[in-house]
Parts: sequence; structure tokens; C-alpha cells
Amino acid sequence: MTTTMATTQDGLDALLVSLQLTDSAFPSGFYTLSHGLEGYAQAKAVTPESLPALLADLLRHSVGPADATALAVAHRAVRGGDWELVIDADRRLHATKLNRELRQASTRTGRQLLDLAGEVLDAAEISRYAELVAAKRTPGSQAVALGVAYAAAGVPAEQAVAGDLFAFSSSFAGAAVRLRLTDFRKAQVLLRAMAPVITEVAQAALGRDPADIGGCVPVADVMSGRHERAPARLFAS
Repeated sequence: MTTTMATTQDGLDALLVSLQLTDSAFPSGFYTLSHGLEGYAQAKAVTPESLPALLADLLRHSVGPADATALAVAHRAVRGGDWELVIDADRRLHATKLNRELRQASTRTGRQLLDLAGEVLDAAEISRYAELVAAKRTPGSQAVALGVAYAAAGVPAEQAVAGDLFAFSSSFAGAAVRLRLTDFRKAQVLLRAMAPVITEVAQAALGRDPADIGGCVPVADVMSGRHERAPARLFAS
């Protein structure tokens, strides 16, 4: 009975950590990002009707193979005490972000998340990763920082990856509302519709190796490059 109660408490605590880190109120800086959506909107390359397909494509071909995979690898590496693998995953992810604004957004939100997670969770693993970032041995990408934090808090890898994919989707939907591509009610319908995609993408990410880190989204990269040079921008990416 005591063992069962302890297991349940550990599971609930991990769930609560996951909910806190994916909450839009957690100040990681995600609210400043459109994840490329503003570039599509500026080019008139997305409509309210095509919004779900765009999000699904970004999950399957960008976020899943890149960020979600790096998160899964980093989580695995921290649990195994392999810090060189954490660094490798971080560097590989950083190298796959071809545009300056994407690299800056990733490291800025990553370091902000790392700083606050260190205070909130107070874990030795987070402090170790922060030292590596401060020493410039590793970039400090958001997905890797989150993987370290989740592993330090005992959040299972599957839950960690799915949580981050949902956070991305929620942030994307929030940006769509601010860009007037949808409204609050339809944004919630959009998020629920992404559940099967998130499940599919999370399972794929968990099965990849470090060498697999990196997506292939040429059009999204072009939109991001155009967004960098836009005379007026609401979002940082």
C-alpha cells in the first residue's frame, strides 16, 4: 500500500511539473513567438481554412524531427548521466535552425526557461546544464533545456515530449488568434484536432537517434527569412 501511494504521488508530481512548464503563464517567452506563422500571414500564404494543415505539417516535418527529437535525446542523456550527449543534441538542434531569428528565439527562450526552472525545481541537473551554457560549451536551445528540466523533475520522456508538442501547438494557436486568423473558440477546436498528430509525432521522436535531429521545411525557412526583414513585426519569429 505504501509503495503504491508513493508511486502515485511521484506520478502526480511529475504531471504537475509538466502542467506548470507547459502553461502559457510560465514566462519562457513563447508568447513572443509565432513559430513562423506571422511570415505566412504577411505573405498571405495561410488562411483560416489552411491553418490546421499548416500546424500539422510543422509538427510532423519541423518540430517533431528537430525540437521534439532533441528533447527526447536530452531527456534520455540526463537520465543516463551522459552530458556529452546532451551537448551533442543541443549543438545538432542549433545547427538545423537555418535562420538567425529561429536560432535566437530558441536560445533566448531556452536560457529564460533554464534560469526560471533552476529556481522553481532546484535540481542539480539543471544547474549542471546551466554551467555548460554559461561556459559556452552548448547553445542552450529551448527544447534541450526543457528536456533537462523534465528529466531532472522525473517527468517520463513520453509525457515530456507530448507536453512540449502541445505547448508549441498552443503557442501557435495563440499567435493565430492575435494575427486574426482564428478566434478563441476555434483555437481550442484546433488544439483538440491536433491530438492524434501530437501522439504520432511524439512516438516518432522518442524512437529517433541523435543523428536524426533536424526537420525539412524549406517553405517555412523561406517565410522565416522574409519575416526577419519585414519592416513591421508583431512577433520575434
